[in-house]
Amino acid sequence: MQKEQMKQKVTFFEMEDREVEYLKSCLGKDYDLLFFLDTIADVPAEKYIDSSVIGVFIYSEVTAAVMDSMPKLKLIATLSTGVDHIDLEAAESREITVCNVPVYGENTVAEHTFALVLALSRKIVTAEERVRKLDFSSKGLQGFDLQGKTIGVVGVGHIGLRVIRIAKGFGMNVLAYDIRPDELIAEVLGFRYIPLTELLGQSDIITLHVPLVKSTYHMINRDTVKQIKPGAILINTARGSLVETEALAEAMENGIIAGAGLDVYEGERAIREEWQVIDRQMTREDLQVLVTNIALLHRGNVVMTPHIGFYSREALKRILDTTVDNINCFFAGTPCNVIKPSAAK
Repeated sequence: MQKEQMKQKVTFFEMEDREVEYLKSCLGKDYDLLFFLDTIADVPAEKYIDSSVIGVFIYSEVTAAVMDSMPKLKLIATLSTGVDHIDLEAAESREITVCNVPVYGENTVAEHTFALVLALSRKIVTAEERVRKLDFSSKGLQGFDLQGKTIGVVGVGHIGLRVIRIAKGFGMNVLAYDIRPDELIAEVLGFRYIPLTELLGQSDIITLHVPLVKSTYHMINRDTVKQIKPGAILINTARGSLVETEALAEAMENGIIAGAGLDVYEGERAIREEWQVIDRQMTREDLQVLVTNIALLHRGNVVMTPHIGFYSREALKRILDTTVDNINCFFAGTPCNVIKPSAAK
């Protein structure tokens, strides 16, 4: 009984049944585990107040107030690469370690990127809807080849590199932008680094693969869309707030951007469930973004998916395995995949 009481309490949020069973099998002998389906904001604090560790996904905002509600909190383990949902400075000031999952699905997200590209280039969604109505007309469904087109990859990390490899397989020309260009790998894979403004002006397809930090917030905005090659397609499988929603809508209305494939979008947390829209106090800006997202959704040249770019069986297992390692390493005195506040700049 005494040994049981000494176990560290680890609380996970936004968990599905299969994830719960897997984590129990990996951690159940060594830790006192607690699981919730909801985000941390939707669970009364008294239910997890004595947690030493919390495991969260991107919809659980871990603010300074949330941390203060858990006096025993030592570790925040996010089941994601991005950490924009965590107040890193607040964590550091409270000596709370933050760990992420730096690599789990470069191929997974890259494959979803091209699922969106192909859905737009071959008008798959419109065609499928038409056939379901027993309309087999091909009128208006003419697409375009990817071979010979130029794709601009913004952010050449693990995912961006995988996107480049796939693009080369399609016979595409590849341009890239990154704050830390690696000319050697560019030579090996056969692509060129160029400034962002030039990439926007020369690319038939633009795909975003950068983290959401202060310097990338609204990197696609009313000013930068003016630099985009008319008729280009924009793909975003990274973070919604990289793109200013109203600027995107205006660019599509004016024919600058011919199509958009969005797995992420601004206001994503607020509109995941209809009741959240009704239940919470929304600012005028939130409502404006919501309305614009709904308008985009009804455009035939927009394909939107519910943030599932990461969501494959294999990637999910890698996420869980890394999270297990993060927790075990922390309590072994050798923290791994630690994120500092500088990562948010």
